[in-house]
Amino acid sequence: MPIHIAAPAVVEASGSLPKRIEEYAGRVNSGHAAVSVARMVSPPGWREPGQRPEFEEITVVLRGALQVEHEQGVLLVRAGEAVVTAPGEWVRYSTPGADGAEYVAVCVPAFSPATVHREPA
Repeated sequence: MPIHIAAPAVVEASGSLPKRIEEYAGRVNSGHAAVSVARMVSPPGWREPGQRPEFEEITVVLRGALQVEHEQGVLLVRAGEAVVTAPGEWVRYSTPGADGAEYVAVCVPAFSPATVHREPA
């Protein structure tokens, strides 16, 4: 039988400004360990610490632009574009643009604070 998820769980975010994380499926809201799906809304100037997660992350930008720093450079991922980061790859996400960003992140396996390996803020 299909499972109806009536509302996301709001999860506390990491970073320099408040960012809204709405987890639809994952460890917090639905008990899924294999995958997580979350909608993020980050304000202009938001930036989180660098991280080296144990999961693959597929991010689709819906509005604005997401900056993704990595060991080889910097990507600017705009609305209608996506970025995929591999497990063990160092990345740092931010929204330096005046519009901030809205995006959906899918993590395989599901996001966990224990497996994101963020640098100290």
